[in-house]
Amino acid sequence: MSRDNGVRIIAVGVVASFMSQTADAGEGTETGDPVQVTEEAAEQALDLIRDEGLDTGEAGLRLFVKQGGCAGLSYGLRFDLEPEAEDAVTTHHGLRVFVDSASQNYVEGSVLDFEGGLQGAGFHVENPNAESECGCGESFRT
Repeated sequence: MSRDNGVRIIAVGVVASFMSQTADAGEGTETGDPVQVTEEAAEQALDLIRDEGLDTGEAGLRLFVKQGGCAGLSYGLRFDLEPEAEDAVTTHHGLRVFVDSASQNYVEGSVLDFEGGLQGAGFHVENPNAESECGCGESFRT
C-alpha cells in the first residue's frame, strides 16, 4: 500500500470470473448493488480504516476502474472520507463502499474479496464482466 496526496491507495488484484458469482452481502445491502463484499474483505478494510483514524460511519472504501495496464483497464481501491454526489453507496458487513457512476458499468455484479497466503495477501475483484485479464492479474478487458 502507498500514499498518494494523503489518501491511502490499496493494491488490488484482478480475478476474471466467467460464471455468475454471489456473496452474502450482510445487513444493510440492497438487491442491485454494483458490487458485493465478502465478510473477510469488509473486516480487513474496516481494520485499515480504523488504523487510519477514520470514522467507519462516514468514511468508506472506493472501488473504481481506470484506464491502464496491459489489458486496458485496471481496478483501484482507496479510502475516502465521504462519497461523491454521483456515487452508488452501499454497506456490506458494516463497510461503506463507494462506486462512481462511470465505474458501475464495469463492476456491476462483481465480488470484492480478500485473500491471504504465502504468495501475498490482498483484495481481489471477481468480475463476471471481465472477458480476459493480463498475465500478471493486474488489469482486465470487458
